[in-house]
Amino acid sequence: MIDKIMSRAAADLPEDPAELRRFVAALAAEVHAKTLLIEKLKMQLAILRRARFGRSSEKLNRDIEQLELLIGDIEEGDAEQQARAEASDSGALSTPPKKPSVRTPLPDHLALETIVHDAPCVCPTCGGTKFGRIGADEREILEYVPSHFKRVRHVREKMSCRACETIVQAPMPTLPIEKGRPGPALLAHVIVSKYCDHLPLHRQSDIYAREGVTIDRSVMAGWVGHMAALLEPLAERIARHVRAGSAIHADDTTVPVLDPGRGRTKTGRLWTAVRDERPYGSTAPPAAFYLYSADRKAERAHALLKDCRGHLHADGYAGFGGLYEADPKTGAPAPLIEVACWAHARRKIYDVHVETKSPAAAQALEMIARLFAIEADIKGRSPAERVDARRERAVPILDELRAFLDATLAKISGKSDFAKAIRYATSRWTALTRYVDDGCLEMSNNAAERAIRPLTLGRKNYLFAGSDDGGRRAAIMYTLIETARFNNVDPEAWLADVVARIADHPINRVDELLPWKWEKAAPQAIAA
Repeated sequence: MIDKIMSRAAADLPEDPAELRRFVAALAAEVHAKTLLIEKLKMQLAILRRARFGRSSEKLNRDIEQLELLIGDIEEGDAEQQARAEASDSGALSTPPKKPSVRTPLPDHLALETIVHDAPCVCPTCGGTKFGRIGADEREILEYVPSHFKRVRHVREKMSCRACETIVQAPMPTLPIEKGRPGPALLAHVIVSKYCDHLPLHRQSDIYAREGVTIDRSVMAGWVGHMAALLEPLAERIARHVRAGSAIHADDTTVPVLDPGRGRTKTGRLWTAVRDERPYGSTAPPAAFYLYSADRKAERAHALLKDCRGHLHADGYAGFGGLYEADPKTGAPAPLIEVACWAHARRKIYDVHVETKSPAAAQALEMIARLFAIEADIKGRSPAERVDARRERAVPILDELRAFLDATLAKISGKSDFAKAIRYATSRWTALTRYVDDGCLEMSNNAAERAIRPLTLGRKNYLFAGSDDGGRRAAIMYTLIETARFNNVDPEAWLADVVARIADHPINRVDELLPWKWEKAAPQAIAA
């Protein structure tokens, strides 16, 4: 329209004053609309430039990594199903055993550690105590210690009772993968390398090859699948601990997932729920658990937070809305009370400030910074002390900020990005200020955002999950690793010990393997 107007000759302009005023008003409105559009586009461009992380991969490399991950997920899934089938086998007639595969001997150049398992000293048949050695069974497994591989040879002496010739022998320790070669520390290293250090399995295979040990990616994929099945009960126990908290933090992020049937990727979601009561001096162990879903429907958020009661720190995602409402059929109260995040509200104003250098936006940011400074001062104090400090120091700033935002909104265009940022805060004011009167609540949802950050790094490195099952396995592993890190426990040392013990550990005592219990008990980790 503007182009058409500007191309009109001066002679074509209306001569009637009233018509000319209407013409000018229409032109001004059009210019204003174009200005708002330009401002919006510049804002989006600035946000995208700041959000861009790292360099783009070449298409060929990307396609290769997609194929690697797809195959790896399929193999992990097969191994997981096999592990579950073996675990549920109650002694029914089994299928004929497969012909054993011929394995390449472990490299001779690896250091060899020999562990001798002494036979029983008393004959179980006659009670005799004198034995003669008749041989030994040997089995080698491949183990990993930081910086190098080693062979571990288990030797179980066979002893024959001289009184009755009964043969006795120490039992073989249970291995994480009964028919496999990997030791607990090697399995822990592969898992932590993938989900903590963000090294896909095919890259790990290349690294190990440089050390003179050939471990195919498909073999490691099978290991990961077995470990997901073995460790899932521990992840579920962590989830129950998180859900028992009275103030939960929740967030989610996108995960590109391969969709082979359609020849492209789809967008899955990884959700996290965090329990962290350290800011108000609680001794409850911090923990995070993760849940994968193929979409972002509201029921996924509800599944994440099932059985939760109390307060929920979260962003403005509409899917959480139903959790803040009473049941219209039964009249049951809402399970959760919303606590909005000041970091989200601040970020929207900050984006405006970066792009427009607005003095008003800068003033709002300065007031929000003062609020965060108060939180830093009272971190670790008791809930009562935090409430007293907030009422005395934060409430006056909040009142000043609300008045300032309302006054600013009345002066600027309602369609501007600054107006949208202000309305984001003012429309959630009750939820944003709820933290003031409860010392167990936080001003922001940063606890959940910190738990999401490792996922974004992993997404950059392996780009996507190979399948929905791959996303579910990732959720199990992230639950274990991030909870260990929350408790200042080395994830690799803890997992190595847990993997060594969990197969024989009573399921009703799984709490003993939790990272915060493990730290206190300080059990002997896998020998280096």
